[in-house]
Amino acid sequence: MDIIVLSRSISTYLNQDLSYLNADGSEDEHIYFTGDIIQQSTNLAPQIINAEQERCSHKKSKHLESLDRLTTRLYSNCRRLEKSNSNGRDYLPILRGELKKFRKLKRHWMMTL
Repeated sequence: MDIIVLSRSISTYLNQDLSYLNADGSEDEHIYFTGDIIQQSTNLAPQIINAEQERCSHKKSKHLESLDRLTTRLYSNCRRLEKSNSNGRDYLPILRGELKKFRKLKRHWMMTL
């Protein structure tokens, strides 16, 4: 839940800085990554629930693989947003730190399934 709250807060903060057009009339390319981190963080919880409720080991492993992909994408989008021209990028290491903690917890949790 902390990851969801953090990603939404950071995205809102970044959107304010990145929503302006560049001097040549183009939009900032990093603005799309702000929506991606919200979508990916929101999809973490349903994948966890689906993996816990699934009885078939094959389907359970698919949910776990999806969870791995989501965390990897979320982490890489945080790295991309750190290159943006915004003051909000200073908060992204906090989110990446939470993702590192989540990855450690996920490894232990996967062993219990």
